[in-house]
Amino acid sequence: MKIKKKMDWSHWAFLGPYIILFTAFIIIPVVAAIYLSFTYFNAIQAPSFIGLSNYVSLLTQDEVFMQIVLPNTLTFALIVGPGGYLLSFILAWALAQVPKTMRTILALIIYSPSMTAGIAMAVVWTIIFSGDETGYLNSLLITMGVLFEPIQWLQSPHFLMKIMIFVTLWGSMGVGFLAMLSGVLNIDSEIYEAGYIDGIKNRFQEVIYITIPSMRPQMLFGAVMAVVGTFQAGAIGVALSGANPTPQYAGQLMVNHLEDYGFIRYEMGYAAAISVVLLIVVYAFSKFAWKLFGEKD
Repeated sequence: MKIKKKMDWSHWAFLGPYIILFTAFIIIPVVAAIYLSFTYFNAIQAPSFIGLSNYVSLLTQDEVFMQIVLPNTLTFALIVGPGGYLLSFILAWALAQVPKTMRTILALIIYSPSMTAGIAMAVVWTIIFSGDETGYLNSLLITMGVLFEPIQWLQSPHFLMKIMIFVTLWGSMGVGFLAMLSGVLNIDSEIYEAGYIDGIKNRFQEVIYITIPSMRPQMLFGAVMAVVGTFQAGAIGVALSGANPTPQYAGQLMVNHLEDYGFIRYEMGYAAAISVVLLIVVYAFSKFAWKLFGEKD
């Protein structure tokens, strides 16, 4: 006699909302962007298929992208990404060494800039780096006798990228930092005791041989968040300088180039091609992070 097994569909009730939202806001937009990248689309007429023309133009004819935007993006990413990541770990490790009450207060202070929208914080930094004598930095340096006339910090191609990097690092202590702090605090103290018995002699060796290997999941999460956050931070340059493109393209990143073509020039197909290239770059950096901190078989 055959016994009919009743299927339990209850798990779909929990997975369903996530699957629907993930499909609606991730899968469909990515597929649409890939499709549009092979078309000419001006947001008014229907998209017309043009094959690889957008990619050929981007990689061989767009001098601004290849000579300025791509180098700017890689420079920004290689400084802000590893810099913010390393700073997050150092601060998380340092906070783990202080008493609980002080740790909580300091963690809130460090984390609070990331809770405020980057554009809103850019307003504060715009006042600080204002190009007239009322700007806080100019006023301070003139009072100290370092400067004799104000500097246009945010309109200068020489200073804009440096200010972008500084402001982004200042606000980069987000969920990745909290994950690392949690990872450090949850390491069993007995592991450290066993390590010193086995020959560890100082705090540096303790960090290298015990702390980091014991919090690989948090390190991986922090690395992925650093990669994604870095490539999403392009809006800061436009917010600080007040223009897209930024002055002489000094702070122009791939996100800004995408917005320039997509929402100012309305060349949506070309902007979609830029977004696909950006997606590939982010994926490559994320895979590299996985190679460093992912679980080894």
